[in-house]
Order: sequence, then C-alpha cells, then structure tokens
Amino acid sequence: MSSSPDAPLPDVAAVLAQVLQSIPREQQPLLIAAAERLAAARYRAWGHDPAMVDHRVALLACAGREEEIAARIEALHPDGAALQRELVAQHPQLAEINRTLFDGRPLAVQFAIQARGERLGAATWRAFAAHAPSPEVRDTFLACASLEEESAALLESLGAGGTV
Repeated sequence: MSSSPDAPLPDVAAVLAQVLQSIPREQQPLLIAAAERLAAARYRAWGHDPAMVDHRVALLACAGREEEIAARIEALHPDGAALQRELVAQHPQLAEINRTLFDGRPLAVQFAIQARGERLGAATWRAFAAHAPSPEVRDTFLACASLEEESAALLESLGAGGTV
C-alpha cells in the first residue's frame, strides 16, 4: 500500500470484506470486536502522541468507546472469548491489515482512514441490527453504531479543523 499523502485512501470496506466473508455471519461481530480493540490501541497511541496533547482526552475517549463496543459485542456470546480467540487465530491477517492501513501515513490521513472505518462500523452494526435475533441484541448493535459515529465525528472535526 502506498504511503504517499496524495495517494487515495484505502477502501476499508473492501479490505475487511475479504476477511469477513469467510466467516459465518453470526460470528462476524466477534471478529469485528477484535478489530475494535485494535482501533482502541491506535487511539491510545494517538492520544499519547505529544503532537496531539490538545486532543488527548478526546482521543482517549474514542479508545474507551472502541473498548465499550468490543465488550458489548463479546457479552452477546456466552462462549465469546474462546470463539473470538479462535477467529483471531484463524485470521492473523487482521493484525497485518490493521498495521498496513495506517503505517507510514501522515496523521491527518490516518485520521481520515479511521473516520471512514468508524462510519463503516456504524453501517455494519446497523446491518446486523436489522437481522438481530432479539430486541436486546438489536439495541446493542444500534448502541455500537452510535458509539462509532461519535468517534467518526471527532476525527472528521480534527481533520477539518486543520489541527493535524
């Protein structure tokens, strides 16, 4: 992947779809939850970057939202932790995708990629909500969509404000 600042942003949906389509639909949220935890780590790294000191609290709040999404999804499955470990082990490319989407790119571009990912996440949780097996599961997915949108809005405001 190109790391030139002028290069088009990667198509996060297409990249993740390659992984998700090999997993039964009912297990996909658990793998996405693992990706949420990777995003939380990225937000924490950004939040501790000295260049982002003015936005530290907001970025760390984004990390908290990612962790909350992961925890909510994992709680939907009684054997979620074990199944998630198995899924992650079966799809080691998830960590590589996570790394290569962001490595070597300017911070503003990383924020734009992550904002797209957050918007995609919101749409994905809404799609899962439309087929949820119960109102409680539907509400969980919809709450996750809202959390994703909060983080997307923050990243978009940072990019639009020229602060990165």
